[in-house]
Amino acid sequence: MKETSSFSAHLKANALAVEELLSKLLGPVVGADEIARPANLLAAMRHGVLNGGKRLRPFLVSECTALLGGDADAALRIGAALECVHCYSLVHDDLPAMDDDDLRRGQPTVHIAFDEATAILAGDSLLTFAFDIIAAPETPLSDRQKTALILALARASGHGGMAGGQALDLAAEKKAPDEAGIVTLQAMKTGALIRFACEAGAIIADASDEDRRRLRAFGDKIGLAFQLADDLLDLTADAEAMGKATGKDAARGKGTLVALHGQAWAERELEELVAQAENLLAPYGARSAILAETARFIANRRS
Repeated sequence: MKETSSFSAHLKANALAVEELLSKLLGPVVGADEIARPANLLAAMRHGVLNGGKRLRPFLVSECTALLGGDADAALRIGAALECVHCYSLVHDDLPAMDDDDLRRGQPTVHIAFDEATAILAGDSLLTFAFDIIAAPETPLSDRQKTALILALARASGHGGMAGGQALDLAAEKKAPDEAGIVTLQAMKTGALIRFACEAGAIIADASDEDRRRLRAFGDKIGLAFQLADDLLDLTADAEAMGKATGKDAARGKGTLVALHGQAWAERELEELVAQAENLLAPYGARSAILAETARFIANRRS
């Protein structure tokens, strides 16, 4: 299903707001308690972050916050922090020791545009800066909420989440995992940050435990859908449409659910995941329309 023009405009407007905030936060002005901002490192950080993209994860933070009546400015800042974590992971994932990619979002990857050492430091700096953004006085949340967000993002990002999933992904090049192993790998590498994006909305809105559980489960469903759609695109899309190399999973012998079950199964599974995601949103009625459309967009994306 093609997304509506209003949804597309809404997604782009949020992406622009995130881009503008990140550009400001990653400016040359030295912050309180910082000693200096080395120009080359800052340029590499900006190259890794300010390079377009749908900004889907910050969009989910904003929309889940809006669903529950939370502060929009806080959601924008938490979304920017999350995007720093996501982009750090891409910078490191592109390195020769990992996926060894030269192209990201249609542009040279950070280690190509700069060098490998600078790319590593840029990724390190983006990761730590994410927690700076959350904890900063400018983020209009209580210390209790900030602590909850920092804990949730740390666990989604680290060895029990995204970084652990990347480790499993590297191991999968030597020994293909079984189906359960693939599901675990993908839930960690891709799904953990998407789940955080949704759960963060409930934390920002200071919502009930039930709301937090429901949005966390919604994030799980669309995280699975995102990776499944990504695997389909890796199989069927061309590099120009994706802005990065495609067909690499098959070339490296990595196991995916698409490789195990086929394209037709994957398309049916995507429909089921979207239906499950929509059911989780049902108690919110019409207020959840944008999030339901986001689930369909994720499942049917073409790049």
